[in-house]
Amino acid sequence: MSKPTLKTIANVTGLAQTTVSRALKNDPKIAQATRDRVKKVADTLGYVPDRAAQRLRTGRTNVIAIVLSPHTEILGFRESMMAGLSEALHGTRYHLTMTPYDLDGDPMCPIHHIVQQRLADGVIFAGTQPNDPRVDFLLSEGFPFVTHGRTQRAAEHAWCDFDNGQFIEMALQRLANLGRRRVTVFLPPSELNYTRYIKDTAKNVGPELGLRISFPDQLSLASGADEIRQYVQEQLRLKDAPDAFVCPGEVNSLAVISAIEDSGLRINHDIDVVAKQTSQLFDLMRPRIDTIYEDLQAAGASMGRLLLQIFESEVSECLFELQAPVAHFRQNLPRRLRQSSPSCTDTFNPSKALWGD
Repeated sequence: MSKPTLKTIANVTGLAQTTVSRALKNDPKIAQATRDRVKKVADTLGYVPDRAAQRLRTGRTNVIAIVLSPHTEILGFRESMMAGLSEALHGTRYHLTMTPYDLDGDPMCPIHHIVQQRLADGVIFAGTQPNDPRVDFLLSEGFPFVTHGRTQRAAEHAWCDFDNGQFIEMALQRLANLGRRRVTVFLPPSELNYTRYIKDTAKNVGPELGLRISFPDQLSLASGADEIRQYVQEQLRLKDAPDAFVCPGEVNSLAVISAIEDSGLRINHDIDVVAKQTSQLFDLMRPRIDTIYEDLQAAGASMGRLLLQIFESEVSECLFELQAPVAHFRQNLPRRLRQSSPSCTDTFNPSKALWGD
């Protein structure tokens, strides 16, 4: 059986082939009833547009490529991003493809391949660096793109980012309210742009809150769980050991929690942990810990919408979205602090919590 074409649909519906084509493109000048009838016939026949022919005719692929590294330190990173992008592209003519790359590989390779082979009309990628060569290349090529994360050239391109500065400020304020004073903050890899937001804010805000801030040497969120667990256990044996940890990733949070438990200490009593949450993992865990939520699915949807805007206007400057953190503080302020420090209040607004306790 031959593959159904526009001519096939035109013969079945009795409409002109150009009318069928416009109806399938959802042209508002075609009556809605006609568009619905054409789509129903196309679905029944199993019609699939000839994208190779479309590309030759229009120069467009109707494809958006997302380039993602594994991000194993962030649970569900790829799945959440893809779900959000699919949501934003639903009902449009665009299809989504994912191009993975190894963290040890050259991040420029997939970008070069997509642009030079014209495999997509636009590209989305994450893991931005301050001076990102991918941004430089895409801007020089005039190729539409959106980044997850800012760069030094953020004023020149579209981006969606999580406010990591506000995240660390909220985490440190929470720990200060809980009476903690010696806080270890884990950082993302040094080459990533958002690392500086976390580190600089911690250095500035920590002393103002009466906190002594330390950063693990030679470790980052990309370090292995065993390395992190061993480091935390060694730190907890020190005379002046940390009494709190801030973890911007769920996997390293689990390593920290296991190290605390294995050291015979009690979380939320001897020591506190504030973690960045990107999945529902911490809703199921006991003991409960305080988290601050980053909505990766919303980020994916935002980047999809931004790229669609670029296609419409061909302008990417001033297109951006900075996502606010959402606190999910599960434990009550310790009774000893409520009694001794009645002025010590928490900034958490229960009406803004993502999930109930």
